[in-house]
Amino acid sequence: MFFQKPESSRLLPALQYRISALAVGLFGILLSTAALAGELFTQLPEQAQADEKYVFYSHGFIVEGDNETPKHPHFGVYDFPAIKQALAASDFNLIAYHRKAGTVPSEFAQKLANDVKELTAQGVPLRNISLMGFSRGGMITILVSDLLAAPDINVVLLASCSNWVSSQPKLELAGNVLSVYETSDRFGSCRELVNQSDNVSSFTEIAISTGKEHGAFFKPLDEWVVPVVNWINSRP
Repeated sequence: MFFQKPESSRLLPALQYRISALAVGLFGILLSTAALAGELFTQLPEQAQADEKYVFYSHGFIVEGDNETPKHPHFGVYDFPAIKQALAASDFNLIAYHRKAGTVPSEFAQKLANDVKELTAQGVPLRNISLMGFSRGGMITILVSDLLAAPDINVVLLASCSNWVSSQPKLELAGNVLSVYETSDRFGSCRELVNQSDNVSSFTEIAISTGKEHGAFFKPLDEWVVPVVNWINSRP
């Protein structure tokens, strides 16, 4: 008389193999996802990688000072930490400074221009560097672009063009430019600024309609985060 293993016992090795294969597959997915995420820097990295992308994000005026989550009486909380986390989860390195109260835009623009030059001195090509700014941060970004006059750099303007642009006829953008504005906001198209600029290599503009006015950029809404991240990642 021979002992016959139960059917479940005979299937056990195959089941174990399938579970192991599934675990390996999931582990691989996790590794690939981790590889896509960049790093978040609050200061210029000491050692940059020439083959990686670097994005400078400049926040709005309300965040200047000690509070990273200030509340506007109409637009609500500006969630600077959440915006940083959302952008840093992308396939590029994010450099996001928290500016001091009373920061002079032209002086901070010069600092950012020097930071860009430092990255290029470490071998990072301008095509791998993006300048992004919202509102007052967008004004600073425009000033940096004007200082550098670099046709290969990438520039992202979030609700950055207002009457201030009209009062600066000598101001020029340079590089590949993406403008995103909210249709219910008083900050609108950057077309006028682009038209007065000689070194704009490409220009894309997106209008979003959330009904949140300037507050649309106070939080990492998909309406602006997704197209911005896709545009930066699509740059060669």
